[in-house]
Parts: sequence; C-alpha cells; structure tokens
Amino acid sequence: MSKTDRTQRKREELASTGEIKSRINSVNNTRKITNAMYLISSTKLQKAKQQQSNNEPYFKMLKGEIREILAHSDAKKSRYRKDRIMRSDLEDALVVITADKGLAGSYNHNVLKRADEIVMKKEKCRIYCVGEYGKRHFEKKKGHGILDEEFHYTAQDPTFHRARAIAGGLLDLYDADEIDEITILYSRHNNYGDAFVVEEKILPLDEEELAVESVKEMEAEESAMPFFPSVDSVLETIIEHYLASYIYGALLESYVSEQNARMNAMSSANRNADLLLDDLNVRFNRMRQAGITQEITEVAAGARSQKKKKKKEKEGTPVE
Repeated sequence: MSKTDRTQRKREELASTGEIKSRINSVNNTRKITNAMYLISSTKLQKAKQQQSNNEPYFKMLKGEIREILAHSDAKKSRYRKDRIMRSDLEDALVVITADKGLAGSYNHNVLKRADEIVMKKEKCRIYCVGEYGKRHFEKKKGHGILDEEFHYTAQDPTFHRARAIAGGLLDLYDADEIDEITILYSRHNNYGDAFVVEEKILPLDEEELAVESVKEMEAEESAMPFFPSVDSVLETIIEHYLASYIYGALLESYVSEQNARMNAMSSANRNADLLLDDLNVRFNRMRQAGITQEITEVAAGARSQKKKKKKEKEGTPVE
C-alpha cells in the first residue's frame, strides 16, 4: 500500500469515527432533554393529583345535592333533566380536552380519533376545544362539526377559575336554547397507568348516571328537605357550581393522564437512547481499535522492510 493510499484510508477512518462521535454527542444531548421532560412531568403529575384530591369532596357534595333536587317532584319538568323535551333543531356541544403539545405518545391521538367519530355521527355539532393540539387538529378538518374560534383555553395548569368560565359560557348557551346537550371528551388513566378516553354527557342531567334512587325511596328525604324560594331557583343556582366542579375534575384528570403519558413516552425515549448509545459506543470502539491495529501493522511492516533493507546492504546484495 502506497503512502497516498494509507493517508486516504486514514482520513476515511477519521471521518467515520468523527461521525459516530458526533452522533453519540447528539444522542447524549437529546437524552438530557427527554430526562428533564420526564422529571418535569413527574412534578406536574404529583401537583395535579393533589388538586384532584382537594376537589373530590366538593364535587361529591354537589353531586349529592343534585341528586336530592332531581328527586323532588317539582324538578320533574326542569330543563336540566334528561327527560325534558328534546329539540332536534339545536346544535350539540362537544367539549374536547387535549394537550397543548405532543410528545405524549398516543394521548392526543386517542381523544381526537374518538372526537372525529362523534362529530361525523352528529348532524349539527359545535366543538369547544381545550388545548392547542386539538384546536389545530379541528382547524384542518372539514367535517360536520364547527370549531368555536373564540373558545381559547390552555390545558396547562388547570384552575377552578378556568373551569368556572367554561361552565358559565356553556350554561349561558344552554339556557339561551343555542345548544341542546353538552358532551365532554377527555382522557383518564387507571391505577396501572393505562389511559382510556372518557365520553360523558354533562347536560342535560341523567338520573341514572347520578345514581339517583327511585322517587319513592327519596320521598322521606324530600319531605325533610325544603327548598327556598323554589326547587327551580335552587337548581339554577347550584347547577353552575356543579358543572364547574365537573369540568375542573375533567381538566385535572386529563392533565394527570397527559403527564403520565409524557412520562411513559420520555421513559421509552430514554431506554431507546441508552440502547442506541451502547451500539454506537461499541461501533466507535471497534473502529478505533481497528484503526490502531492497522497503524501497528503498518509500523511493524515498515520496520521489517527496513530491517531487510539494511541486511541486504550489509551483505552487499542489490536492493530492489
């Protein structure tokens, strides 16, 4: 091998090892980001779970009050009941809760897939999207649903104030006979960390979903629980608090699921990065070792050649 060929080969080896070294550094930097995102999501998850725990007693209390009110005979004709007169000429409202960004596995995809199925089945549907990811999705879609462009709410850091604003706006539309029913779509995860999509109708109120006993079983409580100034006025007052608490719980549940999904995605990314780094380090070490071995071989071959040359010169043999 000529000196020019050896130089060219060494340059190619250095380029290959340099590329691998650059890729190792790139994977290490990416792994730092994914690990940081995992830790951030873990912190947000614990905070959201604590908020969930704080909201649960309040929601259960309101749910119990709603049960008692709906069981009252004077509430049978309330416009908030499921068995009221339905109006087919009105639109249905669909509240879709997604994340503001991706990098959370199939979290957003599952919710939006179910939302598309619901919208395609409805003749008239108005979409209220919480989270920028879902909003961008529906802006691109051309279906039966109409996205409310003025409904701007982020999915990050859910607050009761935000839930109250959403509930108040939807209730105003419901009371003004602009929408017929309100359905909410969000993600929930179980104790094993598996996420699933939840679809629930929050208005009109369904006695069965509220676990209301029969009217006869509630008559004793009804007589012992008077409502002033009337059942309708009490229900109108408490319904907004109930919806706000319900939506707040859904926002928190969805936020917890998002952080859990992002933690799983980042954990998977970290594992893949570790496997990739192991493979790249092995390839880098093998290539470097091959280069060192080649250099030693070339030096040894050169030394032997020089030794033979000197021996021939000493013996007086012509050197080719």
